Amino acid sequence: MPLLQIDEGGFTLDGAPFRLLSGGLHYFRVHPDQWADRLRKARLMGLNTIETYVPWNLHQPRPGRFVLDGGLDLPRFLDLAAAEGLYVLLRPGPYICAEWEGGGLPSWLLAEPDMRLRSRDPRFLAAVDDYLDRLLTPLRPYLATQGGPVLAVQVENEYGAYGDDTAYLEHLADSLRRCGVDVPLFTCDQPADLERGALPGVLATVNFGSRSAAHLAGLRAVRPEAPLMTTEFWIGWFDRWGAHHVVRDPDQAARELDELLATGASVNFYMFHGGTNFGFTNGANDKHTYRPTVTSYDYDAPLDEAGDPTPKYAAFRDVIAKYAPVPEGPVPPVGTKLAPRTVALTGTAGLREHAALLGTAVEASRPLAMEELEQDFGFVLYETALPVKGPALLEFERVRDRAQVFVDGQPVGVLERENHEHALAFTVPRAGCTLTVLVENQGRVNYGEGVHDRKGLLGKVLLDGAELAGWSSRPLPLTSLDALPFAASAATPVGPAFHRGTFEVTEPADAFLHLDGWTKGNAWINGFALGRYWSRGPQRSLYVPAPVLRPGTNEVVVLELHAAHRARTVDLRDAPDLGPTEE
Repeated sequence: MPLLQIDEGGFTLDGAPFRLLSGGLHYFRVHPDQWADRLRKARLMGLNTIETYVPWNLHQPRPGRFVLDGGLDLPRFLDLAAAEGLYVLLRPGPYICAEWEGGGLPSWLLAEPDMRLRSRDPRFLAAVDDYLDRLLTPLRPYLATQGGPVLAVQVENEYGAYGDDTAYLEHLADSLRRCGVDVPLFTCDQPADLERGALPGVLATVNFGSRSAAHLAGLRAVRPEAPLMTTEFWIGWFDRWGAHHVVRDPDQAARELDELLATGASVNFYMFHGGTNFGFTNGANDKHTYRPTVTSYDYDAPLDEAGDPTPKYAAFRDVIAKYAPVPEGPVPPVGTKLAPRTVALTGTAGLREHAALLGTAVEASRPLAMEELEQDFGFVLYETALPVKGPALLEFERVRDRAQVFVDGQPVGVLERENHEHALAFTVPRAGCTLTVLVENQGRVNYGEGVHDRKGLLGKVLLDGAELAGWSSRPLPLTSLDALPFAASAATPVGPAFHRGTFEVTEPADAFLHLDGWTKGNAWINGFALGRYWSRGPQRSLYVPAPVLRPGTNEVVVLELHAAHRARTVDLRDAPDLGPTEE
């Protein structure tokens, strides 16, 4: 592979002037059987490079365990990129933001209450150094200096928006070099944070979505001799529950791209293809109010969530063709979709009734946080006895993030972090009643100081001012549902409960699971966790990748936390519903 060099005012590749035309494609947000398709479509749009983050929390789910296979087989992804003739910009973190759970930082770091993330806390740096060594040792052959596709590697991510500790960034850069990274390093920051996040001797790049000429002029003022590059050219945006689906006019985005490329700058689209926050992997923001991100990461990108070209694909390819060669031929066609059908969910299994099959309870004097239970994602089921009867006021110090409260199995209320709720009043029918609290981790905060985001019931729980003691804390990561004994039920059960159905497929194809009439929960097909749904919207369907399906009988399971659809049916359709856009 040719080597990228940073020369005065620009990039060269083996001595020839070179412009990075890159697009964001996160392998961990795309089914691995679809990586090759997405990479081919990137090349056909005129891109010469692919950018990807690396999610530390998935690759190292526990300190002593490192995963680099299956959907996390980054070496295979890099091989496929190279086979397609694409270079790679690698962004290993340790922090990635990405609207990803915890910004990619593993939850086990938070098991120590005073751990300071993204800092020179020796415990954090030791964990980072171990992670980088485990990740980069097998990736050395993929560096351009070794004949691989990786042209450059990022140091941290938008650190200027978080802190100004240059020594911390220097430690990370030194760690990358110690791990054998001998390709150029770079940082990226938003315009106002450039000087705080830049590192002497390292390429500084800027992130923005408009006013390209002005922002690049700001970068030139900070680094007069360096190449101009935007690592994140925001051509869309992400969605949060309870808001509108965000879109950006393709013609306007194309004009902004034209303005950017006219300056001679290099670019990385954020995103070229957004993909999906499968399972429980979505992040959240908390700027005084907690706002979880939806399952879809469609991002209004040139390729939609199912990998189909959008109007931006053609508009951007036309602009790129003004500045660089673009492969000939038409825009790739829309992929085949599964024929629509309705699926009846005839089997039911209550969550509380079968909780012991899903996780082992831990007894303690107080509720234990999810991190204390060595749990990353999912739910925690808490139980204790209520010592008195009659009217009662229940107060929680902190609920992270959504608590459903039951007394002897009967629902008495819901407390939501985003509404700053922490107390419930109800009547206890008898002394010794069982208080059950099901707490959902709706996504750890991925930006700012909020990344120190522990989950579950944190702190004291008071009943009429007196602290409740003697708690059972049961982790429910829901990584497997195989043990659940589904049974037919004539009545529609009140949640939380799992509902199961089957359907037949002749030839697998992409589909969208629509959950009209359901309230809130999660869905799986053939054991693959599709993600969260919520009638709050905007998103009202879940993407089903074709490789998740199989010829013959397929299984769908829905965990409904509240009221199930009256007919207990779901629909598989050939188009998504990401919700209304803002007028």
